[in-house]
Amino acid sequence: MKEPHRRGDCPGLSAPMPTGVGLLVRFLPAEQVSLDAFVGFCEAARRHGNGTIEISARGSLQVRGLTPHSAPLFATTVAELGIAIHDGIPVIAGPLVNDADVLVDTTHVAAEVREAIANARLVLFPKVSVVLDGDGALHLDALSADIRLRAVGPAQQPRICVGLGGDGASTTWLGSIAPKDAVGAVLGFLTIIAGCGPTARAAEVLRTDGVGVFRSVFAGRIGPPWAPSGRMPVETVGLHVACDGTITVGIGLAFGYAHADTLEEIVRIAAIHRAQAVRPAPDRALLLIGVAEPKAVHLRAAAERLGFVVYADDPRRRIAACPGAPACASGLIPARALASALTPILESMGVRLSCAPAAASPSPGVAVHISGCLKGCAHPMPAALTLVGTPRGCGVIHHGTAHATPDHYVDPADFGAEISRILANADEVAHG
Repeated sequence: MKEPHRRGDCPGLSAPMPTGVGLLVRFLPAEQVSLDAFVGFCEAARRHGNGTIEISARGSLQVRGLTPHSAPLFATTVAELGIAIHDGIPVIAGPLVNDADVLVDTTHVAAEVREAIANARLVLFPKVSVVLDGDGALHLDALSADIRLRAVGPAQQPRICVGLGGDGASTTWLGSIAPKDAVGAVLGFLTIIAGCGPTARAAEVLRTDGVGVFRSVFAGRIGPPWAPSGRMPVETVGLHVACDGTITVGIGLAFGYAHADTLEEIVRIAAIHRAQAVRPAPDRALLLIGVAEPKAVHLRAAAERLGFVVYADDPRRRIAACPGAPACASGLIPARALASALTPILESMGVRLSCAPAAASPSPGVAVHISGCLKGCAHPMPAALTLVGTPRGCGVIHHGTAHATPDHYVDPADFGAEISRILANADEVAHG
């Protein structure tokens, strides 16, 4: 077991991060997880931690409430369950299995990229990330990344567009390469970033050294298309048809978390409905994979009864909230409790938050962000309304991040009345 997490690092199985209620670990499964293994994972989170399981905005699993004694035991259990994880920088591929729309098998490419990175022994900032988008039904435009690879047609002879920094809309596109050059390109880019220092990021290197230093990786292999076309946002929550005719049921964890008991129950129900596996997915979702079409609707109904988000227009999909106090030592307000209180207020006012933003936006967007402190971990981008914990009370920020100076402050005890007043006078919160 390594020393505890330092500020700026990312909490892994071997490097837990202290929080207000014990240690936190995070890991990204490299592939789908069998139902039995996921049940075992839930049991381990309950036995060694406090039973709180989260799925992050990037699709990582997080477990809270571990101790210096139990954290190594939990890591050992995960290994014994056979859950394939990658403990280095995140390499994120499309989450759907048997996706008929993909042009390139990014799961295979991701495995090769991870192996190449491990063999190269590069020293990289832990928050450096790679996104591999095969142009499937659930694209990854909403995720920011240092290196972005996106497959483009035609299907008979696809190319890989390569971008640096930002999300799918803001990345700097360099051009396209053949799929066979993808692993070498990623490794070449990461080598350049690592050469700029242990805290370097792609966007910083672009600002200081320009795009030419990265284009040198390709030599004469780069070509058109120089940038892919834009795409409408996608929603992980819902029913997704695989090329073999089975259904993947995407469910959301309200505000990104659930108790191990509840997750274990839905996975056991998924097994009854003959699901084949599960996989955590970006935007705090869980995919129940391989369900026969007649059973998918019943499985979704069971998930709804257990409190999971099963429809894309659920107001909880537009509210980002960190754990807040007391789960996080930095939290000054109970962010998730306030988020839970907000949902019925929205529903009572007839607000049903649309998940269809402007075409230029890469994601459905967050209308309300509730942050326990100024760090804004749950949503680093601006939101129509941000509520942040401060020593002066709950700060209210319009169209800004948790770092911004609040417009005014309210007592958390008056939260409901304040939100009702804001929503009654600010349509932009309802419409993002």
